[in-house]
Amino acid sequence: MNVLFKTMAAALLMGGSAMTMAANDGQTRASELLNADPQYRETWTQVVKKEERLPEWVMNLSGTSEQMTAVTEDDDKYLVGQLCEKQETCLNNRLIVAFSFDKEDAYAMWVQVPAGLPADKSPTRHADYRFLGKPDEGMQKLLMETLKKDPHWY
Repeated sequence: MNVLFKTMAAALLMGGSAMTMAANDGQTRASELLNADPQYRETWTQVVKKEERLPEWVMNLSGTSEQMTAVTEDDDKYLVGQLCEKQETCLNNRLIVAFSFDKEDAYAMWVQVPAGLPADKSPTRHADYRFLGKPDEGMQKLLMETLKKDPHWY
């Protein structure tokens, strides 16, 4: 009877921690990361400190953002999300960010599309892409795939 109780308790604890992880998955927004944990701020500061001509909203990850999602790339887990200075300019100026779960690495892709682009012109063909944090080819692909999930991106 005692062994059965211990087995059930262990199963409940493991199930509870898995539920906690699932509940936290995607509940973070890119615009909240730097204030949520000093380690995120330190990692992001390392990414942007040698970059030139970045706007303040990119430097501080401030603006509007949606919930981030957990993604696996090359057996490593990342929190990935999109950030825009303002919701109304998001199609023209956005940042896709990825932070490793251990908060040691961060990467981003800053996407700019000329303002006033006619609706019949594809933003993909007119966009400038700037990668931050020196992402490898696999991470660049992950950032691009995240962008392509936007239904307004074609």
